[in-house]
Amino acid sequence: MSSPRTETPGPELQSPKEAEEPQTPAHSSRQTGSRKEPSGHRVDGTRLGLGTLKQAFSWASQRASTQVSKENAGLLRQSSCSLFRSLRRALDEGPAAGHSRATPEVPSEVMNAVSQQASPGAASEELKPETEGKSVADLITERQLLAALEQLLHLETRLVAEKASRTFEQDPTAFARCAMDVCLHYDGLAAEIGAIVRETLGADGVDAAALAELAHVVRAEEEAHPAPPDDGDFLRTPRRWRQHWEEAVRRSAQERVRQSGTREAEGASGLAQLLVDLGGVVRRDLQKVWQEVQPAYSAAGFPAWEVYLRAFHGAVAQRLQELARDARGCEQLYLLLDWAANVYGSSDFLGTPGLALPTEPLPPLLAPDVWARLESDYTSFLEAKIASCFDRILQLEQSRWAAAEGPEVLQGLYRAPLSTDVHMLVAEHVKAAGAISAELEATTLRICTRALGLFVPRFEKAFLASEAVSDPHLGAYINACEELRTSLLSRYPGTQEELEKPLAAATCSFQKHLLRGLQRDLQPLFRAVWTRGWLAGDWLQPLMDKVVVFAAHLQHVARPRAQETLQEAHRFVVREYLAQALRPRERFRGMERMRSSQKMSLDAQAIGDTFQGLGSEATWLDQAIQCVAEILGETYKDDIQRHLETLIRSYPDISHPPSAPLGEGTPPVLESEEGGGPRTPGEKALSETKGILRPGQEEGGFDPGVCWGDGRTTYRPFWRCAGWAAGGTSISCSTPETC
Repeated sequence: MSSPRTETPGPELQSPKEAEEPQTPAHSSRQTGSRKEPSGHRVDGTRLGLGTLKQAFSWASQRASTQVSKENAGLLRQSSCSLFRSLRRALDEGPAAGHSRATPEVPSEVMNAVSQQASPGAASEELKPETEGKSVADLITERQLLAALEQLLHLETRLVAEKASRTFEQDPTAFARCAMDVCLHYDGLAAEIGAIVRETLGADGVDAAALAELAHVVRAEEEAHPAPPDDGDFLRTPRRWRQHWEEAVRRSAQERVRQSGTREAEGASGLAQLLVDLGGVVRRDLQKVWQEVQPAYSAAGFPAWEVYLRAFHGAVAQRLQELARDARGCEQLYLLLDWAANVYGSSDFLGTPGLALPTEPLPPLLAPDVWARLESDYTSFLEAKIASCFDRILQLEQSRWAAAEGPEVLQGLYRAPLSTDVHMLVAEHVKAAGAISAELEATTLRICTRALGLFVPRFEKAFLASEAVSDPHLGAYINACEELRTSLLSRYPGTQEELEKPLAAATCSFQKHLLRGLQRDLQPLFRAVWTRGWLAGDWLQPLMDKVVVFAAHLQHVARPRAQETLQEAHRFVVREYLAQALRPRERFRGMERMRSSQKMSLDAQAIGDTFQGLGSEATWLDQAIQCVAEILGETYKDDIQRHLETLIRSYPDISHPPSAPLGEGTPPVLESEEGGGPRTPGEKALSETKGILRPGQEEGGFDPGVCWGDGRTTYRPFWRCAGWAAGGTSISCSTPETC
């Protein structure tokens, strides 16, 4: 609050003679400077009083009322208390002690700066013409800081000398009044320093001359008061204006930073704009400091750049912590982390070549506990967000199923958007987290991996329960799982353990559904085997046509999975053919039996050639039908034994072929279960092989299964059951009536 313009008489510094004379009211400092001093002791042509101080403070308050801070008020109170303690100590001391004190000299910094403006030949004690006759308050008001400091130092020197000579012994209050004037003018000069600092980054531009004079004043005060006096004299105590200047710089930076973000940050877009504004203010102000402020201070050896840099760094850190307390949601938290790590911390943040924020001397922008809390909150929100993203992916796929949209064919393969969506989701979040920190990247990858591991079986169940199941869609999703297993796991090796199992299970499930469709189409055709119609006609062509159509879909499936599925189809055809041949619907004798054996050989050759032409690598299946055909066509026991040895040598373990895709056995089993037992010597010999092949069961072969509706047990392997539900090698038949 500014003081009234009327002036109140104040105490003056007096000589001993003046102390004895009646005191007259003191006029204002401006009038004192314009008239001749009365006779008596003259204090460097300047008379100080409380009225003068009020005038200075009135001017300062009117010019910048907002610049008077609580720190300055505290500084005044501290100066007054210390002054009176110093006064009491001085009155209690003896004369000898007082005469032994040294009086400070005017520092060379002040003398050099003032002498540059003085006319040639002027005495060192005289002021320059434009400052002669002006009070200290007037000089401070006009921001002639060096001249004001010079007068204050002369007043301080003279007052300390008179105190040492016990001049004020008869009138201690006179010393108190004079000392109070000096101290308050020192504080007024310090307040003006703070005002200059606060105006430096304003819209009016940088006053380089004022900044240079400010630096000289601070250096001069440090030279005049290098260390606290031993006797605790307040007048000669260091004013610590350098610390006061640094504090003013910090307050100025805080005001500038706070003004840039006064509006409320509504949502992620509002926070993003607020951070953009904050970065712009900090960048412009630091560029101004580097280009204009720093050169003005450098002449006096002031480290202005380092002080301003630390001040703005602290102000930005404080502002970010305030924003972090109010941040809500994954987007806002990420914006703060990203701005701190990648925008503010980038080498080109200041936009000036060769000028960057040093990372070593400055403390972290956000305290470690604040940073850890932000990352923790971000990952918590991220888990929910990624789960919702996978839900959205499932909804998009379901909408395509409802619209009966078929998969695209890209580069010869069925293509579903599922793989692309998952790749983009994982890569986007992992990359964004990696831009902040390696720890956050690893955490985000774990979150994405866990969410994907839960999503895959849920997606599989939803698709198989829908009406969109078809060979193209199954092939597309087999390809999608294969892409995720190869590219995603190779890009992020740490996900191997958690994703390998669900992806492999989903791929196997889709392959089985492909095969079940083929089995449903082929099953009725096998009923013609070993009938007179089969013997007379070409029943195999329709079956092979369906196999070719099925294989055409496999051409658009990824090579490893397509080969596995094709081999399974090959195995199914051979298995069902043998099952029908060993369980004949009609009896053949004589020439019909020989013709049926030849027919089986021709069918075996056609089936083998067809699957080889389609690309099947299951060559171990080629001789199965041929061997059985030769056995069924033989009538001599020795020839039958020879064929049996060949069969057993080719298939030592009939339940586990050399290569069994999808983990299922492939025994070309050779047992007839038609009522009445074997019909031919060949069939009888095949029945006798059961005792030979049974040891393979104990060494890891198939287990017997309950397959008959009446509960009878058979050693027939599980592949003979039409309603098999494989689980290892043991099954429980779900359709005994069809066995």
